[in-house]
Amino acid sequence: MRVALFIPCYMDALEPEVGVATLELLERLGCKVDYPFDQTCCGQPMVNTGCHMEAAATEALFAKNFAGYDYIVGPTGSCVHQVREHMTAIDQTDEVREVRSRTYELTEFLHDILKVDDFPWARFPHKVGIHYNCNSLRGLKLAQASEVNAPFYSKPKALLEKVEGIEFVF
Repeated sequence: MRVALFIPCYMDALEPEVGVATLELLERLGCKVDYPFDQTCCGQPMVNTGCHMEAAATEALFAKNFAGYDYIVGPTGSCVHQVREHMTAIDQTDEVREVRSRTYELTEFLHDILKVDDFPWARFPHKVGIHYNCNSLRGLKLAQASEVNAPFYSKPKALLEKVEGIEFVF
């Protein structure tokens, strides 16, 4: 399985250690990971400010950089949601539709695609809380939104429960 690592522009600039940790985790789980060096931005900053057409060049570069991979994985719900749901300033060619449909947020990739059932090396003896950003919760449906009357589920929590010593606080 060929996986392209998508590291959002803000993360690359402000939290590069998250990208490194994502790469190391995917490789540890047996993925062959490529990092397309020409990647820049998914277009979300422009789209969020109403400048949809101004995002076209950025979206086209994203599609070009990530075409041909089995999966595109990024450690951010908002940018993945942008690609899957709002990358519409460019023609929706077969290649663009394929890139959009193969883009996954890290936890949903681990939970839904790799179906990770344990992290035998992981230990974190601390209390943690989970924050779901709106795009992850309502856009990608990584967990049950509290305002919806339905059974609770949380893909991030289901994965973190496999880490020895972790305690959740809500």
